[in-house]
Amino acid sequence: MALIFRWLIRLAAVLIVLCVLTVATVYWLAARSLPDYTDDVSVEGLSAPVEIVRDNANVPHIFGQTDADVFFGLGFAHAQDRMWQMITMRRTAQGRLSEVFGTATLEVDKLMRRFDLYALSVQSVQALDARTTSALEAYAAGVNARLAQINSEALGRGAPEMLLFNAPMAPWRPADSIAITKLLGVQLSGHLAAEVIRARTSLALPDEKRLLDILPDSPGSGIAALPEYAELVPGVSKFANNIPLNPHPLSPFKKQAFAGASNAWAAAPSRSASGGTLLANDPHLGFTAPAVWYLARLELASGGVIGGTIPGMPVVLTGRSAALGWGLTSSYLDDQDVYVEELNPDNAQEYRTPDGFKPFVNKSSIITVKDADPVTLTLRWTDNGPVLPGSHYNLASITPPGHVTSLNWTVLSARDTSLGAAMALMEAKSVDEGIAAAEDYIAPSQNLTLVDREQIALKTIGAMPRRDANHQSQGRMPSPGWITANRWQGMMPFASNPEFVAPVGGILGNTNNKTVDRPFPNHVSFVWGDTQRVQRWQRLMQTRQVHTRDSFIEAQLDTISFTARSLLPLIGAELWFTGEAAPDGTPERQRQRALILLAGWSGEMNEHLPEPLIYAAWLRSLQARLIQDELGPLAEEFDHVQPLFIERVFRDVDGAGVWCDVLQSARIEDCAEMARLALDDALLWVNETYGTQLESLRWGDAHQATHDHQVLGDVPVLRYFVNIRQSTSGGDNTLQRGRTKGTLPDPFQNVHGAGYRGVYDFADPDSSVFVTSTGQSGHFLSRHYDDLAQLWRRGEYIPMSLDADLARAAAVGVTTLTPASQ
Repeated sequence: MALIFRWLIRLAAVLIVLCVLTVATVYWLAARSLPDYTDDVSVEGLSAPVEIVRDNANVPHIFGQTDADVFFGLGFAHAQDRMWQMITMRRTAQGRLSEVFGTATLEVDKLMRRFDLYALSVQSVQALDARTTSALEAYAAGVNARLAQINSEALGRGAPEMLLFNAPMAPWRPADSIAITKLLGVQLSGHLAAEVIRARTSLALPDEKRLLDILPDSPGSGIAALPEYAELVPGVSKFANNIPLNPHPLSPFKKQAFAGASNAWAAAPSRSASGGTLLANDPHLGFTAPAVWYLARLELASGGVIGGTIPGMPVVLTGRSAALGWGLTSSYLDDQDVYVEELNPDNAQEYRTPDGFKPFVNKSSIITVKDADPVTLTLRWTDNGPVLPGSHYNLASITPPGHVTSLNWTVLSARDTSLGAAMALMEAKSVDEGIAAAEDYIAPSQNLTLVDREQIALKTIGAMPRRDANHQSQGRMPSPGWITANRWQGMMPFASNPEFVAPVGGILGNTNNKTVDRPFPNHVSFVWGDTQRVQRWQRLMQTRQVHTRDSFIEAQLDTISFTARSLLPLIGAELWFTGEAAPDGTPERQRQRALILLAGWSGEMNEHLPEPLIYAAWLRSLQARLIQDELGPLAEEFDHVQPLFIERVFRDVDGAGVWCDVLQSARIEDCAEMARLALDDALLWVNETYGTQLESLRWGDAHQATHDHQVLGDVPVLRYFVNIRQSTSGGDNTLQRGRTKGTLPDPFQNVHGAGYRGVYDFADPDSSVFVTSTGQSGHFLSRHYDDLAQLWRRGEYIPMSLDADLARAAAVGVTTLTPASQ
């Protein structure tokens, strides 16, 4: 027995030693890819030495003798810190994820191949001016120089993920940067999903008034009534199954609720305490680790530029120079139209056009799949755009037999000059020059907020489709593609895009709210991204005569919910302080405690308070009760509270109170009863999930920001090293926006918000500040992987200065790139 015990001890010791050696080996291999920021590297492709000075937040300040050399340095810096992110985004745009991840990403690749974004990007290179082409080539050379260094010095393949997913790294090309621009357009798109949802809801709710309840227009002048979808496209069934969208983490196709969002506001000198212009911007995208954004400073011939870049693209998308600041918000311009194409009953390879049947333009595409057989696709294009599969956003549910659907979209331009416009914007010295620079911008459409030292402006940029006044659905629902009036008539002139320059009030801004109310076809959109945050923004801007950098920061971090303040008095009107005190432990007593808490609540969505969780759960349960019987399975698509819908129902606008009656029951329920039952539902769920002590609840426990690694985030054990989770304030409708997931089991996880925040003060430009939601490095062993995350969570910032001496004073390293010939 003693002998057996001794051998077991020895065996255990051997296993422990082997485990330690394995972990040490893996760590050593992974650590090899950590970049050395204090380095001298001999590279091909430079005309003169380039210096990359990294300040104490690891923000690179790049200095070179020519602009091309500076872009080379940016490419090198991006590749040092975000190689895996760049390679993955390129594969996504190319439809080549399955070469690395197998069948798990096959559906993503199929969709991306149908859009053919990469081929369009290759063609777009020929449309760029010489300056932009030179910048893209220099940037690509910088990325490739880092790849060459990784290979020659055996630097762990550049990132730990590259060791785990062994795949070849092709050299970077100028078209790759354009492809990532187009990929951003995919992530920000929402009109395709909006058209399908409206068509499906029209089939379920033939009454136009009820359709306008659940899918209301943003406040403003109304529009003429549209035909029902069943009349527009006869033969479609209203009973098609609902396929819930559950995209792979690497998929750029998201629900409409997660289409682009953002905040930006500006103050003229007359509204600034310091006498200089002010600008705040926080673009919203899905949270990931690392963040989408990467901070950088470029010292160009036209002057220094600093702000937020996206790895893979050689431009500062939001930031400032010494003379000009610019910020971006999603414009919600209607840049997508879905078409129903009729197949030739005698030849399924043809589709109907205004001039008769015409063959599809076909192209074969082979997808290589790791550990599986290759998949061959036949890509079909019509005059209107690519043919899409019926599973995409439930298109099959609105497509009658003998038809297919296609999509026209500004992102699908083969002459995409958007990067050229972004290059010109970095060199602009004034608001007027900035607006002129944006004329060549194509997609994705944005609201560009500009400030120079004297003037402020907002301009919607991006190609705006010209539609016929007789378009059957006005672009709001899929329409027959063979009718000439439904087809695009080219693009509107840039001058027709909305523009606001030097407003009399001295303040302008955008929270994705409705900006103009022009009649169709000169409208911008029927679908807007916000009706709520803008109310709080208006109050904060107008309650001060003058603003400062700090007041703009305060507004950026504001967590008061206008929605909560406006809806709670409505839905609880007949519940507050009514009835006798109920015994402890009963549902009635729990409801009374919840109502007492909410009655004294200011609407602040603070992470430490219980009221935001009770409120959010109540409204979620209430909407579910109101729509489930009318919409059936389609109700799953409405997984975020629609504030205007709740308001219409409880104010009984145009008879909307009828939603409170349960169709399947014999009795007639009223809205007060629905509110009470929904609150009981919510409290039951809260009790089961978080406990019965309402006063001890914390919104932040439910509203955790999920900065998850898109590939390793679900891997056991490893996920604790690569994911960044944080308790956060805010919510769907606060200026400090934290868009919730919407689906069980964690419906209130914070999954979409400001990955970048910047506030620029042109009275003292070097006092400007910015921050991102994670850190500069994409390497999870780097201290810069998450060093900015806690600052971001606490609402803190780092200096945004163009002072070279300040950057050098506390630099974490200086990388010098030297031409190989020197």
